[in-house]
Amino acid sequence: MKQQTELDISNLRVNGERLWDSLMELAQIGATPKGGVCRLTLTDLDKQGRDLVLKWAQEAGMTITIDKIGNGFMRRAGRNNALPPVVTGSHIDTQPTGGKFDGNYGVLAGLEVVRTLNDYKIETEAPIEVAFWTNEEGSRFVPVMMGSGVFAKAFTLEHAYAAKDTEGKTVQGELERIGYIGEQEPGDHPIGTYFETHIEQGPVLEDNDKTIGVVQAVLGIRWFDCTVVGMEAHAGPTPMHLRKDAMQGAAEIMQEIVTCALRHAPHGRGTVGMVHVHPNSRNVIPGTVKFSIDLRNHTDELVDQMADEVKAFAAAVAERRGLEIKIEMVSSYPAQPFHPDCVNAVAKAAEKLGYSNMPAVSGAGHDAVYMARLAPSGMIFIPCKDGISHNEIEDAKPEHITAGCNVLLHAMLERAGIAL
Repeated sequence: MKQQTELDISNLRVNGERLWDSLMELAQIGATPKGGVCRLTLTDLDKQGRDLVLKWAQEAGMTITIDKIGNGFMRRAGRNNALPPVVTGSHIDTQPTGGKFDGNYGVLAGLEVVRTLNDYKIETEAPIEVAFWTNEEGSRFVPVMMGSGVFAKAFTLEHAYAAKDTEGKTVQGELERIGYIGEQEPGDHPIGTYFETHIEQGPVLEDNDKTIGVVQAVLGIRWFDCTVVGMEAHAGPTPMHLRKDAMQGAAEIMQEIVTCALRHAPHGRGTVGMVHVHPNSRNVIPGTVKFSIDLRNHTDELVDQMADEVKAFAAAVAERRGLEIKIEMVSSYPAQPFHPDCVNAVAKAAEKLGYSNMPAVSGAGHDAVYMARLAPSGMIFIPCKDGISHNEIEDAKPEHITAGCNVLLHAMLERAGIAL
């Protein structure tokens, strides 16, 4: 009898059409002309989205808990409800020009897992929960990943409540207005294991023709401002060998940032995204250049090593060119590895289900980053078309949407256990 039950579980699959239909229905709330979604956090549209998801959860027999920062937890009871729940989730707020899948997929994939368990009358040993987290995007209020950050005690509830949008409206006021301040203290909700399913938001899976990304970690980030000071001079009369050209020194360092990232492949990232040149005149040798440096890798040790290499290179440029160069750290985000047991559960599920897969890292932040501080956590990536996200044309294939949810189903079942 036990053997037959295990065989049935191994053949278990979600209803991909139902999941897709749910995504498309949710996407109508805040739909944009280009096929995307604008559903900013704590707006009337966000309330409509939350209400719809909670309605679906209640129809699936789940109980609802909302905490004081508006995080929602939808619970399917297990045989042993004293066990901490196996949780999955993401967010349903979007960018102003967002897509249908970023965040929304993770929440509705969790709901589809529950619907599938209901269809087959499968009882889990531990409870299963689906969460949506408040203000993951940070497009209306900062900080980003607000709900999960408050939950993980990365910052206080009071700090989050006081955050204002461009019109001066506060998080607390808007939560009250839409009716989503709950009674539970953030962080008091138990979590035994956490999984998050997400579109990759980058091109790696598509480039490698893989269906599932087994996410190992979220990249650590170091942000710096680099200031290069030389001397302004006339572009015509000043010979090349007598110049103190801040732009040429900056250009060398900018190229080294890219070269350094390539040296630390496959997960090294080096970006200069912002440049200010003074005096910014066509026929004046630049006297000051200030630019941003964004360095990332999958361990803090590697990010710090990259930073040391860039700083050493900059010091050599300063000496050789007679420039003053200052590199100051702006902010630092630690790398977050995911728990080996959760990573293995995702990899095993992908292999068992016959999906092509590869190890992956996340270059973007997710609520799973904060959850990984509290409980064993893991992430599942699926490809998105051309790697495009935070864009109305963000797209994913229905078969990939289904595949990621199937992997989530089996990974969660491994952690929650089957009540036999």
